[in-house]
Amino acid sequence: MDREKRDKDWGLGRLIARRDFLNGFGIAVGGSLAFQNSQWLDLFGLPRSPFSSATSNEYYPPALTGMRGTTDAVMEVGHALRDGNTWGAPSQDAETYDLIIVGGGISGLSAAYFYRKVAGPDAKILILENHDDFGGHARRNEFHTAKGTLLGYGGTQSIAAPKLYSAQAKDLFQELGIDVQKFYKYYDQDFNKSHGLQRGVFFDQKTFGVDKLVVGSGKKTDDLDEEGGKTDRAEFLAQTPLSAAAKADLKRLYADKEDYLPGMSSWDRKVLLARTSYKDFLLKYAKFSPDTIPFLQTETYGLYGIGIDAVPAGDMAGLGYPGFGGMDLSGPPGPGLGVEITKQASDEPYICHFPDGNASIARLLVRSLIPASAPGSTMEDIVTAKLNYASLDDGSSPVRIRLNSTVTHARNLGDPGASTEVEITYVRDGKPRAVRGATCILACWNMVIPFMCPELPEAQKTALTYGVKVPIVYTNVQIANWQSFKKLGVSGIRCPGSYFDSVTLDFPVSMGAYKFPGNPDESCLLHLERVPCKAGLPARDQQRAGRMELYTMPFSTFEKHIREQLGAILSPAGFDPARDIQAITVNRWPHGYAYEYNSLFDPDWPEDQQPCVVGRQPFGRISIANSDAEAFAYTNAAIDQAYRAVKEVSRFSKASAG
Repeated sequence: MDREKRDKDWGLGRLIARRDFLNGFGIAVGGSLAFQNSQWLDLFGLPRSPFSSATSNEYYPPALTGMRGTTDAVMEVGHALRDGNTWGAPSQDAETYDLIIVGGGISGLSAAYFYRKVAGPDAKILILENHDDFGGHARRNEFHTAKGTLLGYGGTQSIAAPKLYSAQAKDLFQELGIDVQKFYKYYDQDFNKSHGLQRGVFFDQKTFGVDKLVVGSGKKTDDLDEEGGKTDRAEFLAQTPLSAAAKADLKRLYADKEDYLPGMSSWDRKVLLARTSYKDFLLKYAKFSPDTIPFLQTETYGLYGIGIDAVPAGDMAGLGYPGFGGMDLSGPPGPGLGVEITKQASDEPYICHFPDGNASIARLLVRSLIPASAPGSTMEDIVTAKLNYASLDDGSSPVRIRLNSTVTHARNLGDPGASTEVEITYVRDGKPRAVRGATCILACWNMVIPFMCPELPEAQKTALTYGVKVPIVYTNVQIANWQSFKKLGVSGIRCPGSYFDSVTLDFPVSMGAYKFPGNPDESCLLHLERVPCKAGLPARDQQRAGRMELYTMPFSTFEKHIREQLGAILSPAGFDPARDIQAITVNRWPHGYAYEYNSLFDPDWPEDQQPCVVGRQPFGRISIANSDAEAFAYTNAAIDQAYRAVKEVSRFSKASAG
């Protein structure tokens, strides 16, 4: 009864305005099967416009709240395909295309952009996307208040390490009008300091015996903005509910002066660290108490999608994590060095962030491909432009984007080596359709391609299914104000034992007409992340287990954890979950980010034998482009693989590749 009363007091079950309460079903089917009677919308306080057909001027999925990301309806056709279901003979579309792209994420949109440069502005391109919105994981969430609109990112977060982008990706940004140097002005790097905020750690009762927020992080003493170093290590550790042994070990870890592998050569150390998890390194070689692991386990969730039990210690050393400062690790790089180290720059601040994350990159691509889709011409005005979804599949446009369309089969017509045409079968509104084109790029997940294209060689299909997408949940919560954060002195909170492993104020970015709510009295967005991995298993098995968890998780469960966790952390500063939570958008990604190779579990293949390389080989007039094809879960990989795929299919174009 006490739990029931608490749930009621914290607002569980209370209607939140504009919740897409049927798990995303209504919007995914374009409104054709659900909410036929508009009185239902009025009854539940839901807006009519987002549930309209994709060809309607009222269709606007970014404004939907509730369960978003990959909803049950989006997965229905794909899972039926996996299970061997069929849909009968498809109806043939009248139009044919120069290029058909399967997948409207950043890779698919970039492929359309690159192809048009090769084949000319009149090239006919069709993009088929199974979700109700374009952008893939670069998903835009909008929340509307009396004072205006709040923007959040529902997936791909930021432009990471732009200095390391390829020449092609940099050129694409320049042509789209993206100037990453402007983020030094748009991102308020003094936000924490000006408001007296820093990082904090929340220790939950279930894991640590008490609910307690400790301001600071214990890591650094000289970097307030990034890590909240205003509270020194000793003071931070003294306030934690950790055991005396754990406190002593963490003090030793952060001092970072011991050599835990004495007598070994630099190379032998690197070999050992490549085959030893960070957890085992701390327990077996640094001789840490097991009490330290619950505090450290989730440190790598946001970067790797797994905990320290499944991340190589060598990767942690290369990324500057503590515990290696007393070792000689000079000389050539060690074996199995993770891609996070080799493809990320360490000298750039993490500030290249649009208010809606990399969704603005997707929107800039769409505006370039279909000028009628949005007004404006700059990276600033795309942020606040309302996109006209009715223009996306307009027959008068050379480029068309068809949402809510799940591809079930992609094939070369005739022998792949001599084929002159491809045929793509897809399901829309429950009905199978077929469309033909000169070429095709599969810019979807690698793991679904063998089901779509069963004619592929067996070795290629095996390679395509090797990587397992990393499941993740990005949740945006609109709250009435952020006074509780101000009172507690925190801007971001790591929660090592809680359901959501982090709770942060949104990035302080203002650009163009969009202004970040910099006054604590203003409504703002909180960003909560959950990585549903299962510690103790090999990395790919952890991802599979996490994906199954998300498949069965209803919105009500997410909401319950949101209210409980925010109440536990913030209620001492006056936050009331029932009163102050105004809207929730849960971006659920069971098939999240690309799998990156891991020296603990994966062979050290020669580059040309890596599954991503074997899997991305062209098959007749069909090519493959996505971040899976580089085994690197970042926007630049999606762009680079799109460029490669276009070079492959452009040999069939009347124009030269250039």
